[in-house]
This record gives sequence, C-alpha cells and structure tokens, in this order.
Amino acid sequence: MSNVKFGWAEVDITPKTKIALAGEFYERVTDEVETPITMTALAMESDGEQAVIVSCDLVGIYPDMVKLARDKINIPGFDNEKIITASIHTHNSYLVNSLDGGCDSVVSIGKRLEKYMDGECEYIMEESDAEAQDPIKSLYFLADKLAEAVTLAWNGRKPAGYAHGFGRAAIGMARRACYNDGTAKMWGDVDTAAFTGLEDGTDSGIEMLFTYDENQKLTGVVANLSCPAQILEQRTIISSDFWGKVKILLRQKYGEDLKVLALCAPAGDLCPRDLIRWVEPETPIKDPNVIRNNPKERRADPSMFDIKGTWVAGRRIVNEIEAALSDVTEIRTEAVMKHEVKMLDFPLRRVTPKQFADAEAGMRAFFKGKKKVNYLDSAQVYVYLGDIERYEEQDSREYYSSEVHYMRFDDVAFTTSPFELFHHYANIIRARSDAKQTFVIQLSCGDGGYLPTERAEKAGHYSAYVASGNVGHEGGDILVRDALDAIRRLFKKD
Repeated sequence: MSNVKFGWAEVDITPKTKIALAGEFYERVTDEVETPITMTALAMESDGEQAVIVSCDLVGIYPDMVKLARDKINIPGFDNEKIITASIHTHNSYLVNSLDGGCDSVVSIGKRLEKYMDGECEYIMEESDAEAQDPIKSLYFLADKLAEAVTLAWNGRKPAGYAHGFGRAAIGMARRACYNDGTAKMWGDVDTAAFTGLEDGTDSGIEMLFTYDENQKLTGVVANLSCPAQILEQRTIISSDFWGKVKILLRQKYGEDLKVLALCAPAGDLCPRDLIRWVEPETPIKDPNVIRNNPKERRADPSMFDIKGTWVAGRRIVNEIEAALSDVTEIRTEAVMKHEVKMLDFPLRRVTPKQFADAEAGMRAFFKGKKKVNYLDSAQVYVYLGDIERYEEQDSREYYSSEVHYMRFDDVAFTTSPFELFHHYANIIRARSDAKQTFVIQLSCGDGGYLPTERAEKAGHYSAYVASGNVGHEGGDILVRDALDAIRRLFKKD
C-alpha cells in the first residue's frame, strides 16, 4: 500500500478579452492567443506531510495574488502555507497591479519620470487599439484561479507512485557579454573586438520527477529547467512559450490527461538565445538592446524570437523527457517527506550618496530641453530612476523579506527563491546538496527581481543594476547558506 498520494489539476487562465502583457518597456495589448496559458498544480502528501506546487504561466509571482488565494482556500486539514507558487517567466501573459496600485508597466514608469521632466516635456504613450482589462481585475481573477487549482489538486489526490529522471537539453544560454573595459551587457553584441567572452556558463540539466497512478499509468511530469520561457517576449501574443509546446508534444504520445509541472530553475543570466551564433528575428522587434547593425548570417538555431523557435526548444525538452521515461526501471510508492516554510530576510541592496547624486544629475541632463519622451527614454533612464528610488527608501527599509520553501521528497530536495536568480547560486546549492537530486526553483512565492553575482554588479547593465532587483550578491550568499543548512536538516539521519 502506497504512503504517497498525488493530485493534479490544470486550470485555464487564458483571457477572454484584451489584456496588457507584462514585461518590456513598451505597451503591448492583445487578445490573440498563440497557445493557452494555465496554472498547473501538483498536490503531494506522504504520512501527513503536505505540499501543493503550482506552476503559473506568468512573468512572475505576485504576493498579493498568493495572499488573496490563501485567504480564499478553506480545505479541512490542509495548511495553506504549504503552497509553493512558481512562474515560467513568460512575457506573454497578464500585467497585474498590486493592491496598493503599484505596477511595473510602461505607464507606471512614465508617471514616475514626470517629476524630472521640464515643465513643457510630455511623456508619449504608444497608441493602443483597445482598452486592456484592468490589471487589478486581473489580480483578483488570477487569485481565484490559483485557489481553484490548489483546491482541485488537493481534493483529487490518490495513492500513487513516482520515479526520478534526469536529462540535458541546450535551452538556456548565457546572455551577458563581457568587454575589455570591464563592463558587461545583457544581449550585448559579441561581433566586436572589445568582446572578451560570456560572463558565465550555462546549465543544460533537467531535473525530472514522474508520477503514476495505482495502475502505473503515467499521470504527470515535473521538469526543472534553467531557462525562462521568453522566446516570444517581444511579440504581442498570449502564449505559454516553449512549455506550451512541451505539453502539446507529450500529450500526443501519453494522452490529453497528462499534466506538466514546469519549474524554472535559476536563470537570471540565461536566455533561450545563443549570443555567439546570433540569429536575427524573423520580423522586426522594438527592443533596442537586441537590434544588431549588419549582423552576419549564421547556420544555427531558427530565430529564438519567433514561434518556430518555441517548437524547437519544446522538442528538445520532450526528447529528454521521453528518454528519461524509457530508462525508468522502478516506480516507488513510499517516500520520506518533510516540508519547511519560513520568511527569510535579505539585506536590501543599497545606494551610496555619490550614486544618488550621479543619478539625479544624469536624470536632469537627460531631460534637459526635451519636449517629448517615450518608452525608449524609459529604458535609458531606468538605471537612474532605480538608484534614486532605492536611495529614498533605504533608510526606512533595511531588508527585503520573502517566503522560501525547503522540501525533501524521497532522496530529492526542493528549494525556492523569489528572485530571477543568477545560475551561479544554483550551481553551489546543487554541488553541495546532501540530496541525490536538487530541484532549485526561482521566481517562486515572491517578486524580488534579479539577484546578480558580485562580478555582474561590478560589470553593470540590466539585470545587475540596483534598479533590476531588491537584493545584491550578499543576499545570494545568505540564500545559498540557508538552503544548504535546510537540506542538511531535512536529510539528517535520525
């Protein structure tokens, strides 16, 4: 008799009206659906210990969404704190406001810049062909769907079996280029004599867990991969990116009821594009950081800015999952399970008085004499704005605090962080973990922004700016130590 129970649920969150899309510095509004977007939940129970892991086709996890969902869930015997939420980091899903009205949209950035503009300067929004759904309405909708997914998964749990797997697929690529003046750039051009190399390596590993019903029929796949789902990030469509293709391809072979729990491993400095073998977008895009002047033609992947690229990435992942499934020789029905939840304090990344003064001077110089500014200007002054706002808040806020989860299931460990975490930190956790296999989940249970390495902070640019996140490399060291301490506790022999 199995002491393990699993329950699966997949809830559709595809909008029925036009929505504003999250991510980028320019406004994108659409109701065009390329692939459906969902929330997929896996409920896990063993000898009374509990967890529900929810993978959300969103750019990030909104704390207010989680709080509203927990307030709504009322399941006898279930601990609402044992919900682990994670996002695949698709830029082709809902833009959401927090309950206090905060939002990182281009509209919000424009308003924050107004006080630095000369009196005659005007912020120009791009014209939109329709009003988007109110981002607060989106927040409540997503909270309801999260509560629904958790409830369905937990109430649907049954005695089950599981198996472990591992694979390798070249999906996540280093996306920070280094130059001979000590600087680095995300999406930096490498076809220049100043290019000295990529800032860090890649991680091709895919941690896998397979679930089965009592008849040993495959019911679900858990896959932990170091790459955000952002091939289509500049496109104005609703999409689950390459994970949507993974679902389609796996279901063609294993049935439409198969569930896929996609978990993004730390990849703050990784992306689906190869900077070395650069392949241009099929059609123009607006992001100035990825526009190349007279790029050379390469024989490599298809464009990893377009739909064809999502199918290529999806097929690579599916090939590895199918290979790992073919290697399964044992389906287990017993597991030790332990689950810890805590709030962890990370020191807020601070700005010096000189950095603040330089940012204000840069902001004034940028806007001097300008009559109109637009989204391109928002992107260029983003770094100044981040330094100024952090300096103004840092005396009243010392820490960024977030929920983290540590879990043991059989000989596997799960750890979470709320950041777009540079994969360097996951490498340390996995290398020193006492578990046979370690799932490291980023963009989970919070919205901490990027967490770069010390090397990246010194080199600068987007993802390493103060404006890019709440916490610096000191917080990354705290995260690593706490995760390793937790894993040691969870695997300590009685």
